[in-house]
Amino acid sequence: MFFVYIIQCNDRTLYTGITNDIEKRLKVHSSGKGAKYTRRRLPIKLLYKEEHRTKSDALKRELEIKGMSRKEKIGLIFGE
Repeated sequence: MFFVYIIQCNDRTLYTGITNDIEKRLKVHSSGKGAKYTRRRLPIKLLYKEEHRTKSDALKRELEIKGMSRKEKIGLIFGE
């Protein structure tokens, strides 16, 4: 399984990524060793995740979400 996730950084910005181990990836982000974007914006909080069977599907969905506006991402997070 692969996960597409959205985390909120301490400056209230949203970061979208994919992983095959969500718990491990969140620990890496929280330790300051994750993506360059999140390293300077600690702490982080998981707001949303969805599962995908293949990496290809997860990558496609990640690109879709990254193309959304902030308002659309908030709607996704809250099921609107």
